[in-house]
Amino acid sequence: MTDDIGQITISDRPTLLLADRSFVWGERTYLMGVLNVTPDSFSDGGEFYNPAAALEQAQRLVESGADIIDVGGQSTRPNAEQVSVEEELHRVLPVIKQLRSVLSVPISVDTTRASVAQKAVEAGADLVNDISGGTFDPNMLPVVAELDVPIVLMHIRGTPQTMQQLTEYQDLIGEIYDFLERQIAAAMAAGIKTSHLIIDPGIGFAKTAQQNWEILRQLSKFRCLGVPILVGPSRKSFIGRLLNKPDPKDRLLGTAAACCGAIAGSADILRVHDVREMHDVCRVADAIWRQKI
Repeated sequence: MTDDIGQITISDRPTLLLADRSFVWGERTYLMGVLNVTPDSFSDGGEFYNPAAALEQAQRLVESGADIIDVGGQSTRPNAEQVSVEEELHRVLPVIKQLRSVLSVPISVDTTRASVAQKAVEAGADLVNDISGGTFDPNMLPVVAELDVPIVLMHIRGTPQTMQQLTEYQDLIGEIYDFLERQIAAAMAAGIKTSHLIIDPGIGFAKTAQQNWEILRQLSKFRCLGVPILVGPSRKSFIGRLLNKPDPKDRLLGTAAACCGAIAGSADILRVHDVREMHDVCRVADAIWRQKI
């Protein structure tokens, strides 16, 4: 069904119900606020390692306009060391339980481990954000299917320890597209609903700076995969390199420009640290490209 000027009405757009909130894809850009409960993440490691500090930050993110809070207990920066399952659980479960007790906003768990995903969802998380696209743990897709929650499938090569030595592509966009297409098929074969799938081209993961810019230029090509697109450019090194900003926290305006470009390329969700500022970016960019005024 269309309205008088031939546009699809909101009621006809694909919708995901998450923690009693409706995500209407194409209506506006949604924000996933980053909450790293790690001592070594690239831009805020150690700041929210304490559960009380994590809760305070989550509340700030929600007040600033975050639609989802993404809790991660394992740093995925280049060369990050992997922690044990027990340590990851120790970091994320108390935070998720605490957030769930006081916040109604959807909570995501950023993990590549099926056991962590399962316990996190049992503790109150609403979706899984897997940087490996379901490839690191063979149990991830079946467990997510059984939990009946959405999953973000991201493109990566290698691991955080090796990925920046694996940046040679014959066809950058085509190879990322093929990987995501395969993982969508694998997820569906495992029993995950199509409506529960979100893709992420993996900016900064096994990509050079120039390749990250190319992904943003050609982001709309991933729309053909038929599922929502998440993009995470926030504070990343390719922005810092261009602007000569070695401190990730100095990359606010560069992040804003990258987010604006992602929205122009049909991104549905932006994963960001600076939610208040990116909320304004989304409102203006949506007014331009989604006619939301």
